[in-house]
Amino acid sequence: MRKEIIRQELNKNGSLNEPFFFMISYDLSRYEIYKLNELPNDIKFELSKNSNFKSLEKIALSKFPIDYSAYKKAFTSIQNHIKEGNSYLLNLTFKTKIDTSLSLDEIYKKAQALFKLKYKDEFVCFSPEKFIEIKKDKIYTYPMKGTIDAKVPNAQAKILRDTKEMAEHTMVVDLLRNDLSIVSSKVRVDKFRYCDKINAGEKELLQISSKISGELKKDWHKNIGDILTSLLPAGSITGTPKKKTVQILDEIENYKRDYYTGIAGIYDGTSLYSFVLIRFIEKIEDIYYYKSGGGITCDSNINLEYEELQDKIYIPS
Repeated sequence: MRKEIIRQELNKNGSLNEPFFFMISYDLSRYEIYKLNELPNDIKFELSKNSNFKSLEKIALSKFPIDYSAYKKAFTSIQNHIKEGNSYLLNLTFKTKIDTSLSLDEIYKKAQALFKLKYKDEFVCFSPEKFIEIKKDKIYTYPMKGTIDAKVPNAQAKILRDTKEMAEHTMVVDLLRNDLSIVSSKVRVDKFRYCDKINAGEKELLQISSKISGELKKDWHKNIGDILTSLLPAGSITGTPKKKTVQILDEIENYKRDYYTGIAGIYDGTSLYSFVLIRFIEKIEDIYYYKSGGGITCDSNINLEYEELQDKIYIPS
């Protein structure tokens, strides 16, 4: 089983206390693990501690999103599953054809984000969302759920008091708190629902995150594979309950996420940093597709969700 192979290989690399890069697809069907000093030239990545990037250049792209009627069909199916009690929160995603004059290499060079990754000639990702960090025997995760245009009057106050957004974010925090409890002890929510401003091309978005932590045993380096595979796929890009929600999404989305909404990161010999692979452009037979989506609950407004799907299609510069 591929999950077991990934688990064992990550554990082996962590036991060596030698820096390595890792990348795992959404369904754990694909992965890459390399010692940092042996990383192939066709895999590029950057990590940054700066989340307040200034927009110096607007990168134009044309979007050809899924037809509204097709989106409505999927949205309605999601709502039916929620009414039947099969799930309470589902992160519905689609791929959107885009046109841009830039190559994947050019997009990678120009994009500004906490995490950037270019994988061969297949895709480029510029993610604002951390998955887990492990530092000084503590594990942290930062679920990101809730988005609003920063230009909306009183945007921060509006999204923080929105009932639907509160419910959606609370469910993800509860899911990830439970996930961390599988691999760590003394799990707590350190910070609940704080705002980050995200450069989104022609717009600025406010996105809501929380910070959750737990304590690990000192030999966690030997168990990196157990930790990561126990937490995947990420709760923020699936929903709750996770297992049933993943099954529903597989049926409704009708396309393969592949590395989109998987994770990537590095272990530097003492600490581990990882990110969710969102804000994602994939090249398929010389056509570019941007994969994006958002969380759906019983209180979701279809028009706002359809708009959010498109708002998340941008190249931050």
